[in-house]
Amino acid sequence: MAKILTVKAVEAAKAGSTRRELPDGYLPGLYLVVQPSGVKSWAVRYRHNGRTRKLTLGRYPVLSLADARDKAREALAVADAGDDPAAEKRSRRDADTVAALVADFIKRHASKKRSGAQTERIFEREVLPLWGGRKTADITRRDVIDLLDGIVDRGHPQAANRVFAAIRKFFNWAVSRDELDASPCAGVSPPAEVRSRDRILTDDEIRALWKATGALGYPFGPMFRLLLLTGQRRDEVAGMRWAEIDGMAWQIPGDRAKNGKPHSVHLAGPALLVLSGCPRISGSPYTFTTTGETPATGYSRAKARLDRFMGEGIPDWRLHDLRRTAASGMARCGIALPVIEKCLNHISGSFAGIVGVYQHHDYADEKRAAWDAWAAHLMEIVGEDTAGVLPFRGAEK
Repeated sequence: MAKILTVKAVEAAKAGSTRRELPDGYLPGLYLVVQPSGVKSWAVRYRHNGRTRKLTLGRYPVLSLADARDKAREALAVADAGDDPAAEKRSRRDADTVAALVADFIKRHASKKRSGAQTERIFEREVLPLWGGRKTADITRRDVIDLLDGIVDRGHPQAANRVFAAIRKFFNWAVSRDELDASPCAGVSPPAEVRSRDRILTDDEIRALWKATGALGYPFGPMFRLLLLTGQRRDEVAGMRWAEIDGMAWQIPGDRAKNGKPHSVHLAGPALLVLSGCPRISGSPYTFTTTGETPATGYSRAKARLDRFMGEGIPDWRLHDLRRTAASGMARCGIALPVIEKCLNHISGSFAGIVGVYQHHDYADEKRAAWDAWAAHLMEIVGEDTAGVLPFRGAEK
């Protein structure tokens, strides 16, 4: 029969060459573990679903004999009720991790934002591999700085800014929900100066781009051409559905537009020609897809291939610069700024504040003329003739 453990007996327990277990005769199931190193800890054994299980309670002397007995009683009571105290402990421990709280943040907050998918990708790629298994409360300002410095040192300062914005929102959200007392981002400055980009492609670069997109092929070749022809945002073009196209109009629904406002885009002849060359994947609603089940993804790899096809000596540019290039091209064609902003589906600029409240003219005719003028000018630059292209209905099979 096991002896009743006393404080004196616990203190006197010596380490051996192998791990030792000293059961407590006062509370069956509780025992003192003595490691060969001399470290002592408490554990309790119980049965759950017919199998013997073990729960570590804590180290001695941080956890005294009396406290160990109290914790063991609680665990045994949970086991008697049919539950597994070790599983409950793991669940509580996992709920405190960055990974668990980020999942809750994505579900309850970020997923409701238009940038939700991008925010989730940032956490999956940059944050969770380093912090996922750690307790959220243990993340320090030094951890934040080290994370951002690592991204900057890889040569991606603007990406570090985006990561910083995402984790700052996450920690502020955690504070607002009383998950944290304070944000470790407090007092941390953005890792890089935020640059306002003004890059537009020159006519020579546009010619190189147009030729390279032909070599790139479906889905990214025609997708990138439409970015330039329409001036719409990358994710809006990438998510295009055949059913959204009717005649020479592409209707972007509000739930896919960045500003939440439905937007009608006139498809000039060259844009229709691009679409006419895209395959229809049976059963898929998407215009640009590789799986048929989701819009095409992998823009960075496609952009890298495009850059190789365009050749050396071209300064760095981004896909979003095509939107700016289209807007600049419209201006070159003599299109007024308010019409260009309407083509881009902007609600700031000329239509901000009280003007946006009272100005309800949709500029449909002006926008149509703007897209036609820009497409014609673009075809002059690349040396192609698209006369005689007919409209079509995108929902047709």
